[in-house]
Amino acid sequence: TYEYKCFKTIQLRFIPEQILHLLYLANINLFFHLRPSSSSVCLSVSLSAPSKVYSAFVRSRTETGLTLQWNKVNNSSSYSYRLNYNGINITINGSEGGSVVNYTVSSLSPGTKYTFTLYTVFEGVESSGFNFASVTTPSSVTDVWVKSRTETGLTLQWNKVNNSSSYSYRLNYNGINDIINGSALGDNVVTHNISSLSPGTKYSFTLYTVFEGVESSGFNFTNVTTPSTVTHVLVKSRTETELILEWDKVNNSSSYSYRLIYDGKNDIINGSDFGNNVVNHTVSSLSPGTKYTFTLYTVFEGVESSGFNFTNVTTPSSVNSISVKSRSENGLTLQWNKVNNSNSYSYRLNYDGINITINGSEGGSVVNYTVSSLSPGTKYTFTLYTVFEGVESSGFNFTNVTTPSIVTSVSVKSRTETWLILEWNKVNNSSSYSYRLNYNEINNTINGSDFANNVVTHNISSLSAGTKYSFTFYTVFEGVESSGFNFTNVTTPSSVNSVTVKSRTETELILEWNKVNNIDSYRLNNDRTYRINRGSEVGDNVVTQTVSGLSPGTKYNFTLYTVFEGVESSGFNFTSITIPATVTGLGCKYASGGYGLTVFWDPPVGERTGVKVDGNGQSLNASGESLSIGGLQPAQWYTLTVTALSWDLQSNSASVTCQTDPGGVIAGVLVFLLLVIILCVGIFIWRRKRALPSVFGNSKSKSVEHNLPSDKYKPIPLKKFPEHFISLSRDDNRGFSVEYEDLGTVGTDQSRAAALFPENKSKNRFTNVLAYDLSRVKLTQQDGPDSDYINANYMPGYNRNSRQYIAAQGPLPCTISDFWRMVWEQKSTAIVMLTNCVENGRPKCEQYWPLDYTPCIYGNLLVTIQSEHKEKSWTLREFVVRNKDTSEERTVMHFHFTAWPDHGVPAGTDELIQFRELVRHHIERFPTSGPTVVHCSAGVGRTGTLIALDTLLQQLVKEEAVNIAACVHHMRLNRPLMVQTESQYVFLHQCIMDSLQPKEDFIPEPIYENSDMIYANSMVLRQCSGNSPV
Repeated sequence: TYEYKCFKTIQLRFIPEQILHLLYLANINLFFHLRPSSSSVCLSVSLSAPSKVYSAFVRSRTETGLTLQWNKVNNSSSYSYRLNYNGINITINGSEGGSVVNYTVSSLSPGTKYTFTLYTVFEGVESSGFNFASVTTPSSVTDVWVKSRTETGLTLQWNKVNNSSSYSYRLNYNGINDIINGSALGDNVVTHNISSLSPGTKYSFTLYTVFEGVESSGFNFTNVTTPSTVTHVLVKSRTETELILEWDKVNNSSSYSYRLIYDGKNDIINGSDFGNNVVNHTVSSLSPGTKYTFTLYTVFEGVESSGFNFTNVTTPSSVNSISVKSRSENGLTLQWNKVNNSNSYSYRLNYDGINITINGSEGGSVVNYTVSSLSPGTKYTFTLYTVFEGVESSGFNFTNVTTPSIVTSVSVKSRTETWLILEWNKVNNSSSYSYRLNYNEINNTINGSDFANNVVTHNISSLSAGTKYSFTFYTVFEGVESSGFNFTNVTTPSSVNSVTVKSRTETELILEWNKVNNIDSYRLNNDRTYRINRGSEVGDNVVTQTVSGLSPGTKYNFTLYTVFEGVESSGFNFTSITIPATVTGLGCKYASGGYGLTVFWDPPVGERTGVKVDGNGQSLNASGESLSIGGLQPAQWYTLTVTALSWDLQSNSASVTCQTDPGGVIAGVLVFLLLVIILCVGIFIWRRKRALPSVFGNSKSKSVEHNLPSDKYKPIPLKKFPEHFISLSRDDNRGFSVEYEDLGTVGTDQSRAAALFPENKSKNRFTNVLAYDLSRVKLTQQDGPDSDYINANYMPGYNRNSRQYIAAQGPLPCTISDFWRMVWEQKSTAIVMLTNCVENGRPKCEQYWPLDYTPCIYGNLLVTIQSEHKEKSWTLREFVVRNKDTSEERTVMHFHFTAWPDHGVPAGTDELIQFRELVRHHIERFPTSGPTVVHCSAGVGRTGTLIALDTLLQQLVKEEAVNIAACVHHMRLNRPLMVQTESQYVFLHQCIMDSLQPKEDFIPEPIYENSDMIYANSMVLRQCSGNSPV
């Protein structure tokens, strides 16, 4: 384009230099033409094509626009520009602004590559054009979803932008960029896996669409990985309807919540509600004893973990009632209903530290279980737990008791006609039990705690005399009774109240009495015992008993006992007299110089209180064996009638005809001679009474057939005894030694055949202490001829009693029953024991009585301790011995001296003398009882010493003289080694000496010991040790 213009010349000088420069920059050529004629200058301008833009850049872009920027060509605002793209031309004014042109191309398509041509335009002239291409910002992804997730990964998915595979994508998270090529995916969805993430973590993502290096504005989104699962859930506590669950917070984070699914329910638990790292949750409204399946999910931002599956159970309900189906002394059979009637439960029974598991799956709706090996009469505390899947209920507590043991023996302590005092040992030695006694439909309750010791007594009154009662005795504990102990016993029968003598003779009495309550058994006792049983007779109520073998003219004291079931009445005492024997041996002698007669007769057979002589009109009484009758005429015949008198009874009369002396002088001489003879006879009799046989026994007794050396052993009067004692004590007791050695062989030549029978050897404790055949105690034979042997001998006492004592060895284990049989058969009421069962560690005597108040059986005899009283040096016991075959009971006293050493002597004499007085007092109380049994170990040393002491002290009182050597001599004729040691022989003398001294002056002297060996039957001791009786 050209322009032409004329200016006044004067105007040219005002064109600024700057303008000229601009013109240059704008490729404007100026041509001047001077017109002189008009004094003007004409300017012609010639324009060339403007320069093109050499660079254009995108200052900013959007999805629908591009803001382009370029420098103005020649920094000129004179140019305009034309932008061409997609067939669109846009004119852009370049005159605005500074040196830069900005232009926003709008209405474009996102993520599209455009090709542009930019022309510089000046005065209609365009430059050659600048070609360039650029792209719009691609669209952002509008939605991203998680196709799948794990604890460490996310699989994201989104639709391709504009469904185009031309785009790639950049995913930014945690400073990490993942580039995803959209063209590599066939369909229209992009899937991308993100790994190595942390579980349960919220991630912030930005997803950019990328096209030709241009990214979209980005799509921001967050998502979370799957949280970790809880790995362990424990039950902190449980009840029948609740479970308190506890678990550690996942990742120790409070950001998580939890969802617990069970039984179709959902519990949401917020982890932030718990300050520490542990979550507690109570699941309530559950059913007791039920197994629940739980799934516990960790929840984070609505995303749940894979879930932790576990099962647990609620506490089962406890049994609410238990009954005892049956019980015994050592077992209880318990019964209860199954909890919830379910077979799924088992049960645990706890008592006394014992646990028993009981299967509840068997049977119906009831569980039965027997608890065994319990103790009788014991209260047990039980806890029964219901068990389900190892979980136990709170437990049902209950107590119950086993059946108490029964009383095994009841004895009658005493009885009368109307009451019985029963006695028994407390069961198990316990005061916790009471007792129920049933008889005649009457029940008596006895509280065992009312009795301090181990024995219970009970008085049953208002009974009928001589009646047999059936009792049942129950032990009661906590209301539970034992099976019952049945026994019978009887009250004392009434006594006979009158006895008449139906007839009598010299040797016989026929007694008669009325039956008591129609009872048929009676015992009549004088010096012998008569047992009367009229049970086989039928008829009247009168009992007749003939007592024969009596002595004429003797007054007998009888006691008649009514006997009912072996129990005797208190006894009815009466006396009766036999008719005196007819006087025999009648004779006459001259007397009074022919004016009298002396009638004489034999001593009586039996007894008489006097003799009546009738003759010559006189009736005279005599007390002896002769009578002088005066007032007669010499050389006359007289008939005299002589009658024996016994109290108010007379014998048959005997007569004698006698003539008086025809010569008075001769008669006087005869009378004198007769008087001399009578005097001599009296002196002889008096001297004989002082001799030993009258002291130590009857010369006709079997045990004393040897002649005593009465001339050798003289009685020592009491006044001379101290001198005698001192004489024997001189020269170290030389006199004692000589006298004792002289007794060494006495009786040793006697037969011991029974003791040496092979069957009897085992019954001897010592091999050199054997019972002499002549005086041995014979038992009734039971199982053979050897069954009558026991190592024991009868021993004489004072006053012609050849069987005052029995000297016996201490029982062996295998002879205890024989020992008690001897006591029973000999009717002994006293046993004197002078040894301890064990001395210096060696057995001396087997204990043959019960250890306590529990009765023991020895053969057919039941022995019970009735009482026991201990003193310093002795123990007194009272035994009740009952014959099981006849039910008869007897009382036996046991005098046990405990302070006497074996082979030796007590420390002093005083205690033994006192002990002997106790024994003597008992013997004299029961004069009609059998021999007193005395034993130590061998039955010779201590036994012989005590028997001798008792005999000598009686002699001392009665005769004021003692003969110790003769006494020992006499005993050794009946049993070997009696008074076994010299020290015991000296001790006997010391006892007599001390008995003569006043008690306050008594100072015991030491007595030396020596010992005669006794050879123990060791084989027998070994054999018997294992055969003790029950």
